[in-house]
Amino acid sequence: METRFLCTVLAASLLLPLQSLAAEQEGDNNTTVRDADAESVLDPRIERRHIKEADIDAENFEIGLYTGILSIEDFGSDPVLGVRLDYHLSEDVFLEGSLGRSKAGETSFETLNAGVQLLTDDEREYTYYQVGVGYNLLPGEAFLSENRAYNNALYLMGGAGMTDFAGDDQFTLSLGVGYRLLINDWMTVRVDMKDHIFNLDVLGEDKTTHNLELTAGIGVFF
Repeated sequence: METRFLCTVLAASLLLPLQSLAAEQEGDNNTTVRDADAESVLDPRIERRHIKEADIDAENFEIGLYTGILSIEDFGSDPVLGVRLDYHLSEDVFLEGSLGRSKAGETSFETLNAGVQLLTDDEREYTYYQVGVGYNLLPGEAFLSENRAYNNALYLMGGAGMTDFAGDDQFTLSLGVGYRLLINDWMTVRVDMKDHIFNLDVLGEDKTTHNLELTAGIGVFF
């Protein structure tokens, strides 16, 4: 009987350390699983991007210079230089006054008939004065790089004025389309295409002429 009691005590003393070691291993495994689950959860913290937005200055006036090509009907295409002054009534509508100058070349009739001059040098000077209204049809943003966006707009224009050409002042209508890109809060880059329409009698008949102009320029708000 005593021998059996001693065997029972000896077996219990051997099992207790084994059970303790198993419990420790199980605890370590549970901790590892909890750590893995914690790492798998998405971090709700979002790092905010710092964006610097370039707004148009509070000033509503814009002055600009432009240059390009003017195709004078029957007289070829020649460089044109001009200045414009805009007043922005709102984000969508603006008024514009412009002054442009060019000089007409020779007609095909003059080229084919050497010595024939339909106009004098002074009469070939082409100067126009116009006022018009523009409407921003598609304002938006242009992404020229991965981290930088620029305000821009596609707009329509219409106006009227006078054209001094061929020794006479001609009433002129103007229709066009343009694109404006805001480089920063005070400078713009513009591309415009216009049709200057007026009646002209140089080749023996009074006809309506379409004089296409393509220009690019810069503007400054003040």
